[in-house]
Amino acid sequence: MACFLASPAMGLQQHQQHGIAWSTSVRARSAPAVRLVSSSSKRALRRPGNGLVRMAGSLYSCHGGVHLSSEEKTELEKIAEMIGTPGKGITACDEGPGTIGMRFEAVGIENTEENRRAYRQILFETPGIGDYLSAAILDPETLYQKSSSDGSLFPAKLWSLGIVPGVKPHLKVYELPGQNGATVMQGLDSLAVRCAEYRKAGCRFTKWRSPLTIDERNGQPSDLVIEANMTDLARFALISQAEGLVPIIEPDVSLSGDHDLETAVMINVKIQSSLFKACLEHGVYMEGCVLKSNIVNPGKKCPKKYSVEEIGKANIDTLRRTMPAAIRTANFLSGGQSLSDACARLSAMNKVKGNSPWNLSFSWSAALQMPLFALCKGKDGLQLDAMSKLYLEELKLAGAAALGKYDAKPGEGDHSPK
Repeated sequence: MACFLASPAMGLQQHQQHGIAWSTSVRARSAPAVRLVSSSSKRALRRPGNGLVRMAGSLYSCHGGVHLSSEEKTELEKIAEMIGTPGKGITACDEGPGTIGMRFEAVGIENTEENRRAYRQILFETPGIGDYLSAAILDPETLYQKSSSDGSLFPAKLWSLGIVPGVKPHLKVYELPGQNGATVMQGLDSLAVRCAEYRKAGCRFTKWRSPLTIDERNGQPSDLVIEANMTDLARFALISQAEGLVPIIEPDVSLSGDHDLETAVMINVKIQSSLFKACLEHGVYMEGCVLKSNIVNPGKKCPKKYSVEEIGKANIDTLRRTMPAAIRTANFLSGGQSLSDACARLSAMNKVKGNSPWNLSFSWSAALQMPLFALCKGKDGLQLDAMSKLYLEELKLAGAAALGKYDAKPGEGDHSPK
């Protein structure tokens, strides 16, 4: 487990909600329940005390985190439980300086570090957001920026509000040769070192995005593309948990294309079944994971009309066919949907999920942020007060959708041919 040496003299901060403690102290890990040994050039798992040797990757590969102590598993579960608080969701503000810079420049805002810091501050400190947010995904830059209200680093500020801070650790996207533009994300080689650094900075989860596109004419996503991306997500999850961080695994299927909803379900089931198989076979502790996936939709150019109720049911069908009950929450990305459509579709899912065991909520970036940027167009600088007010109103809608209580207007969440 993550153990901390804390005393008033050390000046360390702790967050006690749900029994979780955090500080900037060095993480002291307990002795692992299982140690890796080498025998005849093969990796093996040996349980202390009974002499049993089990070859990793063979019959016992789905060990569910046998390398983690019971204390480490408990902490991962508690963080996942906090993230999956009913009626609350995640604010995804992990865009790098370049991406958020494009959003700034589109409305006439200069892309400076101070402007990025001031904008992030309203996403974290608007009064009342703690009623609707359980977690926030940060860019590494934001981990080391400070609040102007009290001088605290943003991770500490989030903890003080009962919001779990996390980080996006992946690096640049890479186009796989011979796969018609399909990609994988880079950054696994240095992940463990960076995870240790992020945990020390106050983070308790990580998020890795694997973008995919349905392109039936070019046979994408191919088996190779799915396997490469889902294996990467499993390796990411395994490494994150070993460093004491809950992994948010994000298979992100784009809205582009002209495929129908039935095709979208089939391909999303194929992707997610591959993801969870890879996670299980890597020995990922599923109880300490969170899913962040796209809302299953027909392609934007699909000529067939679908109601919001049909889209909601399609998403529940996909989850029931693939997602382990051990994972307590799925927090959907917006992926280019408007806030009203995303809310209507998330609410529809919650209305028809029946006895499905998962919490279903949001992890939204553009759906929440793009309306905020629109307030700045033609104005002099960031309109922080107006942005803060609108942001809280948006979160109220998102929180209602996470409970199946969003009051959708006629047509919201429907797919209509363009």
